[in-house]
Amino acid sequence: RLEALLNFQTMVCDLTGLEIANASLLDEPTAAAEAMAMCRRIDRRDRDVFYVDDDCHLPTIEVVRTRAEAIGVEVRLLSEGVIPGAAFGALLQYPGSSGAVSDLSQLVSGLHDDDVIVAVATDLLALALLVPPGEWGADIVVGSAQRFGVPLGYGGAHPAFIATPEALGRGLPGRLVGGPSGRGGDGGYRLGTPDRGGGTPPGTGNSEAGP
Repeated sequence: RLEALLNFQTMVCDLTGLEIANASLLDEPTAAAEAMAMCRRIDRRDRDVFYVDDDCHLPTIEVVRTRAEAIGVEVRLLSEGVIPGAAFGALLQYPGSSGAVSDLSQLVSGLHDDDVIVAVATDLLALALLVPPGEWGADIVVGSAQRFGVPLGYGGAHPAFIATPEALGRGLPGRLVGGPSGRGGDGGYRLGTPDRGGGTPPGTGNSEAGP
């Protein structure tokens, strides 16, 4: 089972263009809310605004709003305008809920100029053809693996993913699987949590990486 989870993490890393993925979350809206909370953990400034793309799926927007209210975060749709210096993070959708496939690289670059951490909700199957978000600047990528027809017996109908660059790996929620690390690659697998106190995160999408 741990090997299967590591394969899942590796697939997510390959398709999103990022370096570390966890061993799944509940569903896409929950993963988006976790991405917002992760942005808040990473950001060290006194900012309390989180932008959400108007073209995000409606359930995702509602779950993010519910989670935001509990932790004192103001959610603003991008159509309401960007306030310089106010936001710690943003959530974009690629492809959009409308089906639109937009070039978000300029938007991401502008948000980064304002020190905004950018999360992107996406479709793994679409990423088999589209440019991965990690290649145009996304800091966090979330979504659902239901597109691949994962059955109910493996964590529910909508196993979600969350991925990030290695530099942000300690902020990931949930659990990660580390691969074989013994001499000759004969070590065992390890299920752990991100090491937020220092050192290398225990799980990675690279099956050659150690725990």
